[in-house]
Amino acid sequence: ILTTAHRQNQLGDALKRFVNPYRLLIIDDIGYLPMSREQANLFFQIIAKRYERGSLIVTSNLPFGQWDQTFADDATLTAAMLDRLLHHAHVVAIQGESYRLRDKRRAGLVTKRSTTTKESAANGMRSAPQ
Repeated sequence: ILTTAHRQNQLGDALKRFVNPYRLLIIDDIGYLPMSREQANLFFQIIAKRYERGSLIVTSNLPFGQWDQTFADDATLTAAMLDRLLHHAHVVAIQGESYRLRDKRRAGLVTKRSTTTKESAANGMRSAPQ
């Protein structure tokens, strides 16, 4: 939606409609798919608009050190975004095997190695204005 709005010079209206009016914005699974430079810039704009104005919950399976891979390999944009996200954040790092696959592993259908990540199963954060 935001990409289309940006291309039609209606990004401000789209942000007002889909991002700004909510007290809490939840963004799930950052890093599951890589973003183009345009998408990364739009995501940064969402974070910048919400910074110190509204609460966010963001989840990811990637540690913060790998987020630049998701955001078009742009280390500068990623650092600026993480600076805003983490400034007032409560970071909850969850380690261990996937709850979704736990029963399958116990039944011998999935090996334990395929159900965990190297550093953590999830990184989540809540950032609220203070």
